[in-house]
Amino acid sequence: MAENGRVATVGTAHRARAWRGRTTAALLAAALAASLAAGCTSGNGGSKDDGSSPDQKPGHSRAAAGSVLAVKIDNSRHARPHTGLNSADVVYAEQVEGGMSRLMAVYASELPAAVGPVRSARETDLELLRQFEQPTLAYSGAQSKLMPLIDRAPLRAEPPGRTSGAFYRGPDRPAPHNLYLRPAALLPEAPGAAALTTGFSYGAAPEGGTPDAYETVKYPAARFTFIWSASQGGWLVSMDGVGATTTDGGRLAPATVVVQYVKLRKSDYYDSLGNNTPFTETVGTGRAKVLRDGKAYDVTWSRPTADDGTRFATKDGEPVNFAQGQVWVVFAKA
Repeated sequence: MAENGRVATVGTAHRARAWRGRTTAALLAAALAASLAAGCTSGNGGSKDDGSSPDQKPGHSRAAAGSVLAVKIDNSRHARPHTGLNSADVVYAEQVEGGMSRLMAVYASELPAAVGPVRSARETDLELLRQFEQPTLAYSGAQSKLMPLIDRAPLRAEPPGRTSGAFYRGPDRPAPHNLYLRPAALLPEAPGAAALTTGFSYGAAPEGGTPDAYETVKYPAARFTFIWSASQGGWLVSMDGVGATTTDGGRLAPATVVVQYVKLRKSDYYDSLGNNTPFTETVGTGRAKVLRDGKAYDVTWSRPTADDGTRFATKDGEPVNFAQGQVWVVFAKA
């Protein structure tokens, strides 16, 4: 994930600044058009989540150097195996409507050739991404009621149709599970690990810990399991009881897994079946479990404001280092 031998807290200059270029009425209209054409499941102001290109003139806007790329990933059974997920520096797993799960992959060190399948954004994503400096968020669309919030968020929104050639449909799956992103169309190059202004720190394992080779996190309609593999130096991921692989990188095995216990509350958004989309509160403090090197560490997480990164500490207040490599953060109900 980061440079070999790096033992440091990743960047702290992460005050979110409003993305310039969202002030014209034309761009707002384009964003609303993208939502209506490529939004999430319908209901209470929503629109379809099929990644359809909005009726607008394509452009070629690229992110500024130093901006991470965040991609909202479909995690239904029909969406697996994923593409490009092994290259992410951080993968967030969150609960959505109906007790199902979605992923958000964050790229800084490396940009794969393709990422997907891509799906729709949620309100939770906007607060979570404020940890990063002007991130680019690639997604298939969003409910029309959510689009004004996305427009005001300090990020660069990239739904289908906004940047020419960024999205394409794969031939091997039915819509909406076949929408993919070409990251090179959005970012000139990988910004590097310094763009990961999450507050995470990497280095030697903390003292103590409990031997632990198996952990499971359950949502009402989804399940994540992590099994320690000494030979791979990571935690083998299974989702809904099936080993998680990728089309381009083999088995998913992050070096560090964080189970972060958070509050879930109702949002103002519903799907077509009337299921509420829960809002995951990632600002505040709470308990967490950090898995690395075949051990589990009971720690505390803290994120004082939305503009702050999330820090993990022991009961004595010492930072908890993560292992070098990919990090998964799975949000679980406190």
